[in-house]
Amino acid sequence: MKLKPLADRVVIQSLESEEVTKGGIVLPGTAKEKPQMAEVLAVGPGGVVDGKEVTMHVKVGDKVIYSKYAGTEVKLDGSEYIVVRQSDILAVVE
Repeated sequence: MKLKPLADRVVIQSLESEEVTKGGIVLPGTAKEKPQMAEVLAVGPGGVVDGKEVTMHVKVGDKVIYSKYAGTEVKLDGSEYIVVRQSDILAVVE
């Protein structure tokens, strides 16, 4: 991976949302909601951020749920990534 996050940042990649509803209706691309589940691809080192000690609680490979409008979207080598703060991650899916 060419993106190396700093401090309390995490690089994630959205997982594709369902194209067919439970009732069998096929959704066109414009009707799909922005997915909020992603896979962690890289994790920053943590450390002191804004005067507070930050310990990273996620690791590469975790599937997470993040805030709907969180982070910065980045395109690199034809792939789309999102760089978020660890505090924008709401939960780890087990």
